[in-house]
Amino acid sequence: MTDEMLPEARKSYRYQWYVVAVCMIAYVFSFVDRQILSLMIEPIKRDLGLTDTQFSLLNGLAFSLLYSFMGLPIAILADKRSRPLIISIGIAFWSLATALSGLSKGFVHMFLARIGVGVGEAALSPAAYSMFSDMFPKNKLGRAYGIYSLGSFIGGAAAFIIGGYVINLLNSVDTVVLPLAGEVRAWQLTFLIVGLPGLLLALLVFLTVRDPGRRGLKHNADGGVQKVALRNVFGFLWSHRKTFAMHYLGFSLYALVLLGMMAWTPAFYIRAFGLTSTEAGYLLGVVVLVANGSGVLFGGWLIDLLAKRGHSDAAMRAGVIGAVGMTVPVIAFTQVGNLWASLVLLAVAMFFASFPMPASTAAMQVLSPNQMRAQVSAMFLLISNLIGLALGTTLVALVTDRVFGDEKMVGSSLSIVYGIASVVTIALLWRGCKHFRQSLSRERLLTEQRETVQAG
Repeated sequence: MTDEMLPEARKSYRYQWYVVAVCMIAYVFSFVDRQILSLMIEPIKRDLGLTDTQFSLLNGLAFSLLYSFMGLPIAILADKRSRPLIISIGIAFWSLATALSGLSKGFVHMFLARIGVGVGEAALSPAAYSMFSDMFPKNKLGRAYGIYSLGSFIGGAAAFIIGGYVINLLNSVDTVVLPLAGEVRAWQLTFLIVGLPGLLLALLVFLTVRDPGRRGLKHNADGGVQKVALRNVFGFLWSHRKTFAMHYLGFSLYALVLLGMMAWTPAFYIRAFGLTSTEAGYLLGVVVLVANGSGVLFGGWLIDLLAKRGHSDAAMRAGVIGAVGMTVPVIAFTQVGNLWASLVLLAVAMFFASFPMPASTAAMQVLSPNQMRAQVSAMFLLISNLIGLALGTTLVALVTDRVFGDEKMVGSSLSIVYGIASVVTIALLWRGCKHFRQSLSRERLLTEQRETVQAG
């Protein structure tokens, strides 16, 4: 590289990481807008006249319904159109939907607004991952994905901390009169405060992020780009059906535990220990930032360590270790009578529950053919989001409402639902390790046979 090229290379290097940083900030915003609802459960239930079950539908099903199903079509769109444009439209859409949540007058209005948040957020990750793969060499791609992924836990923590701070500021305010909107409650104003700044971020992405040139495309003999039909993807999944059944279900139950705890722990600490929303927000924000942030990094390190020791099923094995580690604290953190002991147990549970973020992705990337990876991942995200986001939050509410009939028993509901889910996760992923090794061996054999035929 000549001296004249060095400044341009440094400029390009800085710009690449600038794009990662902007996308990570967008991911932080997305989790703040997604998670802020959990912290305001009590005033929303009171003002809209909701049960725990109805609230769980707002927090889970409403968001996950189109968030899950829109992932695949948006991923296909991101392969053909401007990815920064897709991201900026998505940010603007979910930010407006979050603000509209603050204007809700009833369950249906809030449900539709939460669907809008899910639709907008579905645009971010497929387009961001696609851009990163065209911007970075393989030896730096993992770092880019890792930094971006940290945005989810920073955002989750920020939702609790910022939300708690805003709620504290508004404690002395019962209602506020806004132009056009009229009289709104403090929790409604909170949605407006956290939602509207996203419009500025959408503008920043639109004005400063360029769509990188696409590279690494496979071509046919006639020069055309090879395409993998959806039926080929289903054929691949069917040929390894035992492996993917264990993987998809096992890691989806992981998501059920993690996302469910993120949704219901504020309500538990408010009801069981008498914390205010502000106090719960500060405490849980620190737990999520430290425990989940370190857990996702440790999970990635553990996968690399197991792989270096010769375990071809390293990602699945790391998932088993995480599930074993989270089972006891998931059951126990709601059953101890001391606040600080409960928070320590919650932190341990959150640490181990963060393992599937690198583990589930790594397992799919190792096994799946290159041109099927995005679609195989999209199928997994569809299932895991429906189970984790929709089913996970609602099951707890149903047990609380239908079995106990007392909202103060939400802690026992958490222990029952997530304790059972953790045990089943261990069984599925442990069984999946064997099938995963068999699938890897079969794919290697098929690859060797194809290479032999081509060489002949």
